[in-house]
Amino acid sequence: MYIRIKSIPYKEQRYPTCGDYWIDKNGVKQFRVNDMGNEDYHFLVSIHEQIEEYLTQRRGLKESDIMTFDVMFEKEREEGKHAPDDEPGDDPSAPYHHEHVFAETIERLLAIQMDVNWAEYGKAVEKSCD
Repeated sequence: MYIRIKSIPYKEQRYPTCGDYWIDKNGVKQFRVNDMGNEDYHFLVSIHEQIEEYLTQRRGLKESDIMTFDVMFEKEREEGKHAPDDEPGDDPSAPYHHEHVFAETIERLLAIQMDVNWAEYGKAVEKSCD
């Protein structure tokens, strides 16, 4: 398994998100997280994305279906159908809802172990999407 994780400016994401993943043409799992200037935050988002990706892949969910849902959700957010801080994976109709919720549970447990304040972390993640 070959994995590449990189923190990048928000504007370089493929679509509006704080974390993204895909498998490139060479079979490399690519993960991108918004650069928040904090390695702990980058680690937490990247762990979330890795767990979510692995579980969705194991369960046969297509990355293209996930991205289609996320892009649609972001468009609906712009139309006012979702609150600014709503997360696509939290929506029960998301094809990866269960995987997302599980990944966030692990992310929260890691934050506790790392003494990362969840509320401050959440604000930094949201700010990174501006």
